[in-house]
Amino acid sequence: MKRSVTLQNIQSGIKNLLLHKLRSCLTVLGVIFGVGSVVAMLAVGEGASKKALEDIHKLGSNNIIINSIKPVEDEIRSTVRTSMSIYGLLYDDELRVSASYASVKRTAPAKILRREGRLGTRLLELRIVGTTPIWFKLVRRPVIAGRILTHWDMMTHSNSVVLTEHGARRLLATKNTIGQSVRIGGNYFEVVGIVRSEPGQGSTAQTPDQEIDAYIPISTARERFGDIVTRRASGSFLRERVELHQIIIEINTLENVEPTARAIESMLEKFHKKKDYRLEIPLSLLRTAEATKRRFNIVLGSIAGISLLVGGIGIMNIMLASVTERTREIGIRRAIGAKRKQIISQFLIEAIVLSTLGGLIGVGVGLLIPCLITHFAKMPTIVTTYSLILSLGISMTVGIIFGIYPAMRAANLDPIVALRQE
Repeated sequence: MKRSVTLQNIQSGIKNLLLHKLRSCLTVLGVIFGVGSVVAMLAVGEGASKKALEDIHKLGSNNIIINSIKPVEDEIRSTVRTSMSIYGLLYDDELRVSASYASVKRTAPAKILRREGRLGTRLLELRIVGTTPIWFKLVRRPVIAGRILTHWDMMTHSNSVVLTEHGARRLLATKNTIGQSVRIGGNYFEVVGIVRSEPGQGSTAQTPDQEIDAYIPISTARERFGDIVTRRASGSFLRERVELHQIIIEINTLENVEPTARAIESMLEKFHKKKDYRLEIPLSLLRTAEATKRRFNIVLGSIAGISLLVGGIGIMNIMLASVTERTREIGIRRAIGAKRKQIISQFLIEAIVLSTLGGLIGVGVGLLIPCLITHFAKMPTIVTTYSLILSLGISMTVGIIFGIYPAMRAANLDPIVALRQE
């Protein structure tokens, strides 16, 4: 019986709303745009956050990355006169880190240079990364062809090179890939493998690899290219001596990452008179990114929630107008025995019907907008189930909250006064 009364109230509510189609549609639009904007904004925020988190995960949550940086005083001095800047990480730094901490699982040193790669008439500026086979275990990238560097390459100082897919396509187009000889600087290197790399540009965290990398044994890099780099700029020669440009350190457990990073930084301070290095801890970046994601979603959701608030005000407005128009009807119902709670439920159901209808259409709009953003703006968007449930739940809640006052006002009308209303 109760169920049939509720169904009758719903049918009556829909019938009354259809009597004023244009007014009802305009009211529903506020809820539609509110729900649609909540879903769309949360989808944009979720997509951006996921991309940032993926970039950080690629660095390895158990890793610590130390980069050589040129001190400010060296930058100023190099612009004044011809000089040699000596800075950055040392070969001994890597040995000390490996030997000093039980939590350090393994390390991968990297010596990074810029050299021109040539194959026939094809030229490409390459980023030469002199490293060890451990690099490919800490910076995991799929092997497309051939193999990665081996310890035998290290021991024999071989002229073996592993190219990234981008570099291989530019240099080895229309040629056989594996076994091809590429001239790098003044030396010929045999291509032994090709790996896929991730571009670091536009990422939240700079990945250790780039699209134009060429990996060679670090022993070969020291022997062929040395530690001193000479560049010509503004009529003067700039010379720099850097032994290692980067060290990637893998820690045995997540709990030991940050304590070990602090210990390593304290050790480096003792052996470096100037701050010519920078530590990056992907785990800390990950936690910061996750906190930023939460704040970002809260801000976006709050902004979109304002649209729902406007929609709620519209619902209240139409319901108050409906109470005014139907004063005589309310008086008649009260006079023949209708209780206040029945009057309240009737008008409340009408408000909920408006908000639910707007919410359902708004969810559809919210699903469409992220697709358009991804297609035209090439931005990643992710629509989550919780955002749909949250948006629909909020729209229904808005209907209840903003429908209560008009419903209470209708229920509190004096039947005698209401019957006199023309």
